[in-house]
Amino acid sequence: MVNKWQTGKLGELVTFKTGKLDSNAAVPDGDYPFFTCSQETLRTNTFSFDTECVLLAGNNANGIYPLKYFQGKFDAYQRTYVVKPRDTEVLTTKFLYYALRPKLSELRSFSTGAATKFLTLTILNDTEIQAPPLPVQRRIGAILSAYDELIENSQRRIRILEAMARALYREWFVHFRFPGHRQLPHVASPLGDIPQGWEVKTVPECVDISPRVAVPRGGEKPFVPMGCLSNDSMLIADIESRAGNSGAKFQNGDTLFARITPCLENGKTGFVQFLPDAQAVGFGSTEFIVLRSRTLTPEFVYLLARSDEFRGVAIKSMSGATGRQRVQEQCFDDFQIAQPTRALLDKFSAIVALSFRLIHKLHLQIQNLRRTRDLLLPRLLAGQVELAPSSDKATNL
Repeated sequence: MVNKWQTGKLGELVTFKTGKLDSNAAVPDGDYPFFTCSQETLRTNTFSFDTECVLLAGNNANGIYPLKYFQGKFDAYQRTYVVKPRDTEVLTTKFLYYALRPKLSELRSFSTGAATKFLTLTILNDTEIQAPPLPVQRRIGAILSAYDELIENSQRRIRILEAMARALYREWFVHFRFPGHRQLPHVASPLGDIPQGWEVKTVPECVDISPRVAVPRGGEKPFVPMGCLSNDSMLIADIESRAGNSGAKFQNGDTLFARITPCLENGKTGFVQFLPDAQAVGFGSTEFIVLRSRTLTPEFVYLLARSDEFRGVAIKSMSGATGRQRVQEQCFDDFQIAQPTRALLDKFSAIVALSFRLIHKLHLQIQNLRRTRDLLLPRLLAGQVELAPSSDKATNL
C-alpha cells in the first residue's frame, strides 16, 4: 500500500480562497456558520460559499490555526482559507482534512509574524502531503469520520442538556413558574412581587465569592488556565498539572467566572466537577472569580453566573486600562436575588444535577474518542494499518 502513495505539494493539489468578511460580521444565532481564525465557529446571516471544503485559519496570536471540515452554505473571515481539491478524482476533501491535521505543528513553526502569526500562501503552497489511491483515501476518511460523528453527537447532547438546565432555571427562578406556583401567593419585596416564603438576599449572603482554600505548594495539582473554559458551556477542558499554589483555588461544585475582558464578555464560565473527591483542591488563573454556594446549591450558582442579570452587573463594574479591564468583586455587594425555599432548591438541583453529571460523562467519552482517533490518524496516514478490501463501511479495518 505504501508504495502506491504519492507525495505532492498543496499548491499543485488544492485551491485556496479567502473569505471577505470582517470578524464583526458575526451575529448571535445567525442563519449560517461563520468561520474565522477562532477555534469557535461563529454565526452570521449571510453566505458566500456553498461547497464541501476545508477551512484553515490564516492567522493566530499563538500560531494555533483552527482546521475544520464543512459541507454546505457558510461565510468566512477575510484571513480564513477555504481549501478545495483541484481534482476530486485525485484527492478527496475529507482525506485532505485529515492529511492536514498532522501538518498544523509544522505550519506553526513556518508561520511568520511576531505579535500575530500568519500563514502565507507561499508557506501553504510548499507544504507537502502524501496521498494514497482514491479508494484508500475514502476508506481512511470514512474510518476517521466515524469517530468525529460520535464526538459531534456527544457534543450535541451536551449542548441540549445545558440548554435544558438554563431554561429550567429561568422558568422556575426568573419567571416563577415552578411546580405548584399557582397555589403559592406572591408578596411584595424590594425586587417586586416574589413567591411567598422566598427571601431577598444579596449575592455575598448566599454565595461565597473567592473563598479561601489552603493549597500545599509542593506536588503537582490540577491547574486550569483561562483557555480551559468554554464560552458557552460548563465544560473545563485540557486541564494541566502544575506545582505551586499561586492563583484561584477551587473544589468540586465551584463555579469559575472570568473577571477580565474580553473573556467575561465572551462568556467564559465553568463548573468544577473533575476533581477526584470533595476534599481535592485545584488552582488556576488569577483572572477567575471563584463562586461557591453558601445557602443555594452549586448548580443554582453556576446557572446564576450564566444569567444576563449577573453578567451585566459584573460587566458594568469593570475598570482598568483598555483591553485589561477587570471585574470589581464588590459589585455584587448590593446585587440582590430572590432566594427560593430550601425544598424547591433541593428539588431543582436533584433534577439538573443529573444533567450536570451526564455532561461530564459525555465530555470524558469525547476525550477518549479523540485520543483513539488521534492515535489512529498518523498510522492510517502512514499506510501502517491494513485496511479491509472493498466494503464501504466506515469502521472496517
